[in-house]
Amino acid sequence: MGTPDVGAAKLKAQVAIPKKYEGKHMPEGGWTDPKLIARGKEVYTGKVNKKVKCSKCHGKKGKPKAKGARDFRKAANMEKFSDTYWFYRIADGVPKTLMKGWLGKITEDDIWAVMAYENMFSHGGKPAVPDKSKWAAPKFK
Repeated sequence: MGTPDVGAAKLKAQVAIPKKYEGKHMPEGGWTDPKLIARGKEVYTGKVNKKVKCSKCHGKKGKPKAKGARDFRKAANMEKFSDTYWFYRIADGVPKTLMKGWLGKITEDDIWAVMAYENMFSHGGKPAVPDKSKWAAPKFK
């Protein structure tokens, strides 16, 4: 039996993406770029900034270690939200959860990199372009 994805359940009703993030998308080819993914692994494991260690809550291989952390191994959860929404949540965090906003501690480029790395967990450890047709239409609170 898999780990329940409490984080995704809490995000069913999305909040509107702030204007400053509208129009932001993964750079062309980023989902499968080996250099970007390698940089993402460095960010994820805390090698870029010791205070930003995604694996502390999300686990070394995407299996959550902290209550409420999203399970990165489940494609249905990972492909549920657009790249813009995902970026926004890493940048600004998720209120009333342990997920802090990391923009300022890591760069925008590092956020894209860690997203590309995290995306691999739900694709058998291989780079993959998310299926945009599965991105849910936001249901705003």
